[in-house]
Amino acid sequence: MGGFFGVVSSAECVEDIYYGTDYHSHLGTRRGGMAMSTGDGVIRRRIHDISNTPFRTKFGAESLALFSGCTSGIGVISDDDDQPLVVTSKFGTFAIITVGKINNIDEIIKNEMADGLSHLSEYGSGEPNPTEIAAILISRKNSIVEGIAHAQQIIDGSLSLLILHQGVIYAARDRFGRTPVVLGVRKDDSGSITARAVTMETSAFPNLDIEPDVELGPGEIRMLTLKEAKVMKPCGSCMKICTFFWVYYGYPSSCYEGINTESARYRNGASMADQDEEYKGKIDSICGIPDSGIPHAIGYANRFGRPYQRSFVKYTPTWARSFMPPNQSMREKVAKMKLIPVESQIAGKKLLFCDDSIVRGTQLGDTVKRIYEKGAVEVHMRSACPPLLYGCRFLNFSRSRNEQELAARKAISELEGTEELTPEILAKYQVFGSKEYNAMVNVIRKKLNFTTLKFQQLDKLLEAIGIPKENLCTYCWNGCDPSVDEKKCKDE
Repeated sequence: MGGFFGVVSSAECVEDIYYGTDYHSHLGTRRGGMAMSTGDGVIRRRIHDISNTPFRTKFGAESLALFSGCTSGIGVISDDDDQPLVVTSKFGTFAIITVGKINNIDEIIKNEMADGLSHLSEYGSGEPNPTEIAAILISRKNSIVEGIAHAQQIIDGSLSLLILHQGVIYAARDRFGRTPVVLGVRKDDSGSITARAVTMETSAFPNLDIEPDVELGPGEIRMLTLKEAKVMKPCGSCMKICTFFWVYYGYPSSCYEGINTESARYRNGASMADQDEEYKGKIDSICGIPDSGIPHAIGYANRFGRPYQRSFVKYTPTWARSFMPPNQSMREKVAKMKLIPVESQIAGKKLLFCDDSIVRGTQLGDTVKRIYEKGAVEVHMRSACPPLLYGCRFLNFSRSRNEQELAARKAISELEGTEELTPEILAKYQVFGSKEYNAMVNVIRKKLNFTTLKFQQLDKLLEAIGIPKENLCTYCWNGCDPSVDEKKCKDE
């Protein structure tokens, strides 16, 4: 998915950008980059491959020396694309970083660039760079703000971004608010503001002595200077922030829309335990699949009344970051090497595990096999969210180019005898407790060899998060897309 961080400061901002960007490393896998300016319009930039090495190790003293004296800057962790890009335009030179997904790149190239006045040059991954597409769309309007709004309106998918231009930062949140953008301030002992910052993860703020200030609304654009965070475009009325920030990829200490991820996961685990009264007295211990399954499991164990014990631990010394290769066989290898069984907590035990989700199920299936090999008597699984039926159109959550790889889709195809799954067919399997739903869950259970398998109900998950359900994106579970059905959710 990716994440970004930016600062406008009264003093040199190199360390702020360096550490603030690094606090987003769990959100991206391939590229890390920073761009900074002394305010004179000259932008300095560095981009490095971080697919096998943590972000911090790629930016040594020589790289950081390049930014000496810079007082404003932006940084990004990216899934695929080289970022930040430095663009020369009619507005002057600016640096841009984006987070999101563009589904209609071919259409944009055909319709928006038909006059031949623009061309593409960033093809590092063999495909057009989405950030360059956004930069071109922005540059075709009369101002940066007008251009950002135009790009967000044209793009099918999502787009949050930062632009560094002449020492100031433009921060824009996706027009449906699918990703968070939070502003913060740092003050000296007298209360004067010495820096303004922007982040996706509020986890980046505390250790940099930055206090959260304002969370941008959907489609809102602000210009950050040391003096103010000026509203350039007010927020729209339709919020659809991604629910998976609280389920999976949000960092435990981060808050979005005022809701802490760790606390929401505890509540969600407790909710799942409330639905398992019939299993009380039949389970020896509860365990979470590291890392994001752990808080769901802690919440479950505290409510369920059985001990939380680690049957698996994650080896972190050489797997310190969320390394998620795009190649499936490599993903499975990494998943196996990172998780080490604690045999004394497994042998002869009836175990219940909580995981954040079941996507393809391949890694989980291997994990269950290893648990049985270490002597487990029973293995019960609880998924912290409903079955995934749709690949994410907005943030590349499932990392799958083929929806048919999803475990739930495979099960439905087996039951229906076809891979041609229409919305009408899928709708039957979304209804919790229906015969179709129960049959789908049972197929998944058998394939992954669980004693029992349960998925959290969507309404109970949303209740645990605590945000009105109309403000949360649930596309991956029910296929509801407000950007398609404008009657249900129209951006102002």
